[in-house]
Amino acid sequence: MTKAPTIEEDLALSNIALDLLGHARTLLSYSGELDGTGRSDDDLAYGRTERQFRNALLVELDNGDFAVTIARQLVYAQYGLLLCTALAGAGDAGLAGFGARAAKELEYHRMHAAQWTVRLGRGTAESHRRMQAGLERVWPYAGELFEADELVERLDADGTAVAPARLRADWEREVAGVLADAGLTVPAPSWHATGGRSGLHTEAFGPLLAEFQSVRRQYPGGNW
Repeated sequence: MTKAPTIEEDLALSNIALDLLGHARTLLSYSGELDGTGRSDDDLAYGRTERQFRNALLVELDNGDFAVTIARQLVYAQYGLLLCTALAGAGDAGLAGFGARAAKELEYHRMHAAQWTVRLGRGTAESHRRMQAGLERVWPYAGELFEADELVERLDADGTAVAPARLRADWEREVAGVLADAGLTVPAPSWHATGGRSGLHTEAFGPLLAEFQSVRRQYPGGNW
C-alpha cells in the first residue's frame, strides 16, 4: 500500500509502478537475448534465487509513511532520469532505445516526486516534519546508486553503457534544488548502504520475493 492521502494519488503511484515494471521487463527481455539462452523476462524474474538478484537496496525499502515513498521516489527518479538520458546516447542500440523511451516516463516520475516534496515541505509543520523524516530514512541508501562493478566500468569505457558515478554531481545538484524549494535540509552524511549489486539484500527482500514468485513455483510453466 502506498498510504497516499487520496485515491487519485494512489492511482498515480500505481501508474508509476507500472512504468517501472515495464522498464524491468524490457531490460530482462533484452538480457535474455544477449546471453543467448533464450530466457524470457518471466524466466529471469521468477526463476532466480535471492542472491541472483542484483539491485540497489533503495528499491527494497518498504513504503512506510507516504513521505518515505515520496522521498524514495525523488531519489530514484532523479537518478533514473539522468541514467536513461545518458543511455540514450550509448553505443548499444538496445540500451540507447530503452534509455530514450524510459527517460520520458522518468521525467514525469521526477516531476511528480518533486511537486509532492515541495507540497509536504511547505505545508503544515507536521507534513514538513514527516517529509524531512522520510528523507532521513532513504538518504543512507542513495549513495549505492552510484556504485559500479567491473562489468559496468568496462562497458562505460567502451561507450556501451554509463558508469553511475558520472551522474552523481548532477544528481546532487538537482535534488538539492528541490529540497531548497521545499524548505527541507539535505540530510547529513551517515552510514552508506551497500551490497545490493553483489546479491546482498535487506531483510524485507526475501519475503517479498517469495510472495512474488509463489504462483510460478507452485505452477511451473503455467499460462494464464
